Amino acid sequence: MEPPQHNATRGSLLARRSEWREQVEDWCAGRSWHVRAPLLLWLAYVAMRHVADPLYTSLFGSLNLGLHEGGHLLFGYLPGDFLAVAGGTLLQLAAPVLSAVRFVRQPDYFAVTVCGAWLSTNLYNVAAYMADARTQELPLVTVGDGECVICHDWGYMLGQLGMLSLDTTLAGLVRVLAFIVMWSSLSAGGWMLWRMAHSKPNFGNGHVHGHVHGS
Repeated sequence: MEPPQHNATRGSLLARRSEWREQVEDWCAGRSWHVRAPLLLWLAYVAMRHVADPLYTSLFGSLNLGLHEGGHLLFGYLPGDFLAVAGGTLLQLAAPVLSAVRFVRQPDYFAVTVCGAWLSTNLYNVAAYMADARTQELPLVTVGDGECVICHDWGYMLGQLGMLSLDTTLAGLVRVLAFIVMWSSLSAGGWMLWRMAHSKPNFGNGHVHGHVHGS
């Protein structure tokens, strides 16, 4: 028999999940699935390419690279080399997460799933970079024209942490996480499109106004 406190916590979580689902369903009502379906199909294509090729780079690649290099510059103002090196990975992962938070507040729940897919492409990129820590065979991009002092982020960070021998193992775990994030996001996005296609505008909650501003 489960303790009363555990039952209360579980009940609260179920109630919150039900409330969250109702909010998303209400948001989907009356919105167009047609304009969003091509984007979801393209993201599914990107997902399959990432599964087939660990080094695949989609249209997100240039954006992710820019964020990564910007992270080095941003965190480079902090003391110590470790944060400056880790800053590239931190910023490229933080950007889609912060974007998702912004879309939750807007709200635009379908955009949240796109941010999840975007986050996954960054995780795949991190996994590829991490797996290269010992061999260091990947071509790298650095900011500036001078010679780099620390040329390989994950070679340096895993070395500092005494985990360099685990580079491929950790990379494999990150790839699994990327897979879960990607397909969870796509599944959520697909469910929202289904709700949009099978629901009618909820005039009682002002969806006519919301639909005009952003389908």
